[in-house]
Amino acid sequence: MAPTNGRRTWLAAVTLAVTTALGCGPTQSDRVVTLWHQMRPGDRAVLEDRLADYEQATGVEVRAVYKETEELRSGLESAVLVGYGPDIVYGPSDPVAVYQEIGALQDLTPWLGAERDAFDPKALVDLPAFDDPGKQQLVFVGDRFGNHLALIYNRNLIEAPPKTTDELIELAKANTIDADGDGRPEQYGLVWNYTEPFFVMPFVVGYGAWIFEDAGPGEQPRPTLDTPELVAALEFVAGLRSKHKVLPLSADYEAAEALFKAGKAAMLINGDWSWQAYFEESRRQQKAGEEDAIDAAVAPLPVVSSTGVPMGGMVAPKGYSLSVAARGERADLAADVIRYLTGEETQQVYFDRQKVYPSRLALRDEAAIDADATLRASVEQINTSRLMPTATAMRATWDAMRPPYQQLMAGNLDAAEAARQMQSGAEQKIATLTTSIEPDATAPLVTVLGLAAFVGVVAWQWRGIGALTKDLKNNRLAYLLAGPAVLLIFLTVLFPLVFNVVLSFSNMSLQNFRDWQIVGLHNYQSLFAGDGAARFWGVFFKTIFWTVVNVALHVAIGVALAVTLNGPVRGKSFYRVALIIPWAVPAYITALTWRGMFDAEFGSVNQVLGLFGVSPINWLSDPTNAFAACIITNVWLGFPFMMLIALGGLQGIPQDLYEAARIDRATRWQQFTNITAPMLKPVMLPAITLGAVWTFNNLNVVWLVSNGGEPADQTHILVSYVYKAVFNLYQYGYGAALSMVIFGMLLLFSVLFLNRTKAVEGV
Repeated sequence: MAPTNGRRTWLAAVTLAVTTALGCGPTQSDRVVTLWHQMRPGDRAVLEDRLADYEQATGVEVRAVYKETEELRSGLESAVLVGYGPDIVYGPSDPVAVYQEIGALQDLTPWLGAERDAFDPKALVDLPAFDDPGKQQLVFVGDRFGNHLALIYNRNLIEAPPKTTDELIELAKANTIDADGDGRPEQYGLVWNYTEPFFVMPFVVGYGAWIFEDAGPGEQPRPTLDTPELVAALEFVAGLRSKHKVLPLSADYEAAEALFKAGKAAMLINGDWSWQAYFEESRRQQKAGEEDAIDAAVAPLPVVSSTGVPMGGMVAPKGYSLSVAARGERADLAADVIRYLTGEETQQVYFDRQKVYPSRLALRDEAAIDADATLRASVEQINTSRLMPTATAMRATWDAMRPPYQQLMAGNLDAAEAARQMQSGAEQKIATLTTSIEPDATAPLVTVLGLAAFVGVVAWQWRGIGALTKDLKNNRLAYLLAGPAVLLIFLTVLFPLVFNVVLSFSNMSLQNFRDWQIVGLHNYQSLFAGDGAARFWGVFFKTIFWTVVNVALHVAIGVALAVTLNGPVRGKSFYRVALIIPWAVPAYITALTWRGMFDAEFGSVNQVLGLFGVSPINWLSDPTNAFAACIITNVWLGFPFMMLIALGGLQGIPQDLYEAARIDRATRWQQFTNITAPMLKPVMLPAITLGAVWTFNNLNVVWLVSNGGEPADQTHILVSYVYKAVFNLYQYGYGAALSMVIFGMLLLFSVLFLNRTKAVEGV
């Protein structure tokens, strides 16, 4: 059953009512243009200045709103469903294919087609039209080239950057220093974020490999990851850590950046978005007279000695797209804003102030480029890099490369096996991303059962509906006052739940984003049968272990502290406040703090363990250790809640019971087991139920501490597994089915647990 225009209109009306009620609906006038962007702070300052000049000259208000990458993508997808959202989107070119696939973009040809020849052709993206695949549309106009990696080096440690990889290894070895001989270098020769495959691409290019075969317009490229060239690149990268020992045990983006800024890394591989921060940090340290101040400089990545090919990596233009939300006059205004922001004058300002490489050919002044060492190195790096593919398969390929790459860097896979797994994983994920599920024999049955369930609920509640109608006539004011709250509950709780149930039987995905239909039990069959079943049950049992261990420790620690604080303890008030702090601090801040503390090289956890003679533990690169780190963090976050509940329960226990027990010479343990525990049971059981539900669904800790299920997607619990399945591969129907299974599990657990423990007796 395909969704009718009526259903989409109803969905749009409901969503629009919610957004309007919350004050975020489409209330702007036609003289206001909204721009969502992902610009770094320096670029944002230039944007604000240019928009101020534009508004003064034209009288058109441009509302520029900064969005993180995932926030922009998910927000745009949600907005497209109801026909609203930003008028202009700014960012790199690689996600544009996804935006076009869901029908989020308009063709810019009517407004900017005549100026195509003024731009570098690589800065323009043409894609098949959403509603007519045979027609090409101009959906992206770049204002610069960037997002490329280069070598940043500390001139206080390295006089001149390496020209070849042999020189790179030599310099890295010379600058990897273990002064105290404990096997843990205080300074490294080279660092980069080697948890993300994007950062290995310069080595891949330098060894003559690439991730895709060339594809024609509108075709999905085929991955080419299992090749001798890519295996050689992976062997070289792994050797830097295992053979040459010039890399730290683990290094994510923040750790690598912190090492370089602290002067503990001689060289760093990072993108053009980060260079300004290193220069500013250099100036700050030098001005403050710090002894180990860095002197940052940028150079092109070296040539691979064995191939003679420069390490190039990927380069992508950044630019503007016109959203389908811009209609009528506002579309003309939005297109004029894009023309202004990609014009020669604006690009010249960015070139002068931010040293970005312009997309307009007339602005590529060789003399100005040669005069600036950083810009010269950047342009040289751009010229040796390859254009990042604009294809929906790109995201699936990154997802496929990440787990084997992390296993390789952890020493758990060799390069050949890593490349093989990358290839098979990419083929599987691309197939998932690009396959449209058709209705099966169960689709009509699901539709009939759904209608029958609706009729059954109405019949079951018919008498109540009649009574409500009669009562409404007699108590209009009461219902009028309660109406807004009831409406809000319906829009934010009941409607999303029902809509999620419907989606769980649908094929809503990237291929069927707007024209999804009921396909039957396919999503549920995928969960419990076939290749997906083993993965699901593995994550499920891990989630059960996660929940049981966390809740048990929450209760044990919380009750123990509550009993202690309920006794004659000096400074009781201070301890109560101090022990509540882990719960009071926002969870995401605590999770990120613990992630830093678990760093293998410089984290405080290993430093404390070192005082007791314990060797450094690679917390975040080993699956078991990473999962243990997540549990430790969640225990820290959760025990204060149980402590507070237990403290409240202890206040209600009559003290004469303890006095009688002491007269009978009962030990403290006997008092606890015969008085405290039974009296706390009615208070603690509902709290345990709530804690179990929270822990089972606790996405924040796993996602932030393990960085999205790393290493190699082996630290997922069900809720993070759902998130990755839905938002990384756009499997909305599958994700809805999985979320309904989780909902059913938690509902069943709550009912059975409360009934079996008789926690609801007397309520």
